[in-house]
Parts: sequence; C-alpha cells; structure tokens
Amino acid sequence: MALLETHGLTAFYRDFQALFGVDVTLDAGETLAIVGANGAGKSTLMRSISGVLINSARQILFEGRPIGALAAPQVMALGIAMVPEGRKLFPSLSVEENLLIGRYGRTTRGPWSLETVYRLFPILKERRNNPGTALSGGQQQMVAIGRALMSNPRVLLCDELSLGLAPVVIRDIYAAFPAIRESGASIVVVEQDIGQAMKIADRLYCMMEGRVTLSGRPSELNRGAIHAAYFGADS
Repeated sequence: MALLETHGLTAFYRDFQALFGVDVTLDAGETLAIVGANGAGKSTLMRSISGVLINSARQILFEGRPIGALAAPQVMALGIAMVPEGRKLFPSLSVEENLLIGRYGRTTRGPWSLETVYRLFPILKERRNNPGTALSGGQQQMVAIGRALMSNPRVLLCDELSLGLAPVVIRDIYAAFPAIRESGASIVVVEQDIGQAMKIADRLYCMMEGRVTLSGRPSELNRGAIHAAYFGADS
C-alpha cells in the first residue's frame, strides 16, 4: 500500500478548474519532485493534499484512508506537514516561537524537537531570539522547514523551497534532506529547477496546465522528454 496517493484529483478555485485527474503516488521513504512551469498546478496539488483546498474524500488517500475532504488541521494531525511557498512566518514571533508553533495540534512523539532542529540548522539556535522575519531568506526557509518538522511528520510537503534564493543557499537547504529522510519522513517537493529536482528525487512528476504529463525515475527520463512535458511538445 502506498503511503500517500491521489486518484483522479480535481481542484477548483470557484469556477476555474486548476487540476484535471491528477494521479500521484508516494511510497514510504521516498522523495518525490513535482516540476512544471508557473501555473502548472503544482502548488494547487500541494494545497489539496495538505487540506488547504477541500476535495472529494477518496481523491486523496493516506495509508489507504480517504482524507481529501479533511481540513488542514486534521491533515496535519495525521502526520502531513506543509512548508508553504513564501515561508509565511509569524512576524511578531521569534525564531524559536515560530518553531514551537509547529507542534500545535500534533501529539505524536518522534525524532524532531527544538534540539534536533537546531542541530540540523545551527544558525537558527544562534538567532533563536530574533524575529523570524528579520532573518535572511534562506534562514527564514530553514525556520519554515524546522516548524514543519516539529510536528514529526510522516510526510513533508515542500512548496517552492528554492524560490528567490541564491544557489549556495539552495544547496544548504537541500543538504538537510538526507537527515530528514533518515528520521522516517517521506518528502514531496515542488521545484521549478529540473536539474535540482533530478538530483534529490527518487521519482519525478512533471505537470502542465493542471495535468501530469510525465513521470518516472530520473535515471529513466531524458532532458528532451522532460522539456516537452514541462513546456509542451511544440515549444
């Protein structure tokens, strides 16, 4: 049984349809990368899985349980945590207070605590009393990841981690992935950079205009096929 899967997933913003029959499968211990251009439906997929958008119950399954109709707090309580696009830290709270909020509503014990998050991102311990939004963009992203890890998730959803960050900072962010996986979490990461996605993923899904246009292991996919799936065959 897959850990997480979508079946014919559709999603709407009022009258606008953003997803058309999306099928995605995440096995325990895997890292999936979702790639595609702006407007491809990647973030809508993440918002659907995390419960920010409500869907038909059986369109999303977690360990075989229908969760598509659950709201975000219920999804998080099951063990699915989201690192949202844009980080969305609380500006009135310190780094440490932002991290502690990640435990709210989740009582399951696990490997992640303030101590282990600070071990993963030592700079956060140094800045723990600073306002979260006073940090650099890369450090804020570390806080957002740490906040999600504080819930000890089974699945970590990461939406556009590298957006707006310098390459050296992106490298440091992704260097944390092996430790996150070793903790027992499976990862789904949305990424516009195809090269970066292929480095970190066990499997890759490419989306265009709300549909999955290509999927497979990075070793099985060539650049031409990915380019066509990313931009369209005529580009």
